[in-house]
Amino acid sequence: MAMMLDESEASDSDLVGRARDGDRTAFGELVERHYGFVHRVAWRWCGNRSDAEDIAQEVCARLGRAIRDYRGGAAFTTWLYAMTLNAARDMQRKSARETAKTTAYGVHALVAGDGGREAEDPAERMWAAVRQLPDKQRDAILLVYGEGLSHAAAADAMAIAEATVSWHIHEAKKRLKLLMRSAGEE
Repeated sequence: MAMMLDESEASDSDLVGRARDGDRTAFGELVERHYGFVHRVAWRWCGNRSDAEDIAQEVCARLGRAIRDYRGGAAFTTWLYAMTLNAARDMQRKSARETAKTTAYGVHALVAGDGGREAEDPAERMWAAVRQLPDKQRDAILLVYGEGLSHAAAADAMAIAEATVSWHIHEAKKRLKLLMRSAGEE
């Protein structure tokens, strides 16, 4: 007689397979297991707690619709990372459209400031500078330094060559040095 694994002991691929077949408990375990990862990536991408929570919630909703499409060619977290970045970019585009509309109508929104983050925190200043980088450079930095992935794993997540990740990291470091220097850091 085969023993059933406790949800917390099941592998991601087991949970995905069961969730794909409609097992809500398995889906719930996947979300619970990876929510922190999704939120952390979203936070580093946008730098705003409220937006990060919105992005993470959007990813959970998308995951429910897209779980059947996951084929297991790459690690589940690689697929989830790409989904998180797509949700973050979608939110950024939506925000840009709303800002453009507001500007077009001549209404000036009040800017809330830094969202409550500690202005004196050097790590937060660095992540704020990272958020100013072009998308591919920002993604490479987030994956390699924010999530601790190797250049090869980051290349898988970004669907580009490992050498291209290395180039993006190199370019990002040069740009960050300039950004930090202009901000009086270094």
